[in-house]
Amino acid sequence: MADKPAIVLVHGFWGGAAHWSKVILELKRRDYRSLHAVENPLTSLAEDAERTRKMVKQIDGPVLLVGHSYGGAVITEMGDLPNVTGLVYVAAFAPDAGESPGGISQELPPAAFENIAPDSDGYLWVKQDKYRESFCQDLPEDEAYVLAVTQKAPLASTFGDNITAPAWAKKPTWYQISTDDRMINPENERKMAARMSPRDTIELPASHASLASRPTEITDFIETAVRDTSG
Repeated sequence: MADKPAIVLVHGFWGGAAHWSKVILELKRRDYRSLHAVENPLTSLAEDAERTRKMVKQIDGPVLLVGHSYGGAVITEMGDLPNVTGLVYVAAFAPDAGESPGGISQELPPAAFENIAPDSDGYLWVKQDKYRESFCQDLPEDEAYVLAVTQKAPLASTFGDNITAPAWAKKPTWYQISTDDRMINPENERKMAARMSPRDTIELPASHASLASRPTEITDFIETAVRDTSG
């Protein structure tokens, strides 16, 4: 495919840029050469959006943003940059103006809500012994254990940060729903997807970690967005 855009991958809570490793290798096999995975601090929506914005501004040419989980809120907040051609949501939050991931979760709590616990410094963790069943029940036990030990906790206050102006109201969108998601209620995913009127929506029988458990299908979906935005 000629003139492939740059792909910027945005991680969510309880994981870093390396959560995209399988998708990155699949995109590389398909001859994508401008691949970027931002490492966000998970300290506030404003800081995470600004970190991602700075990365995108360093890239010449079109950029497709792909956000997983809370990364969807990040691309929603900063994704209206001129060189951004579209937004792909992977089991992700897509709040409207004045909404936050925490507020959306409270409306329809996910199955694993009780497995999230704060520490004394204000960070939220998925209980290590509950990580696999909560976040990635469709991954092998050893792989899930590594993710549990290396999880990147957000400041709890980040959950309550509201979107100012949603980029999905201006940019083409695509949304992947994980029907076995225990971190975001699948019905919330369906609601967020429907109100965006995305160009395409797919449902996968996957956990919240569909980017790791179903990397081929996620990469196929990214390529759908690439084809739609590249004409």
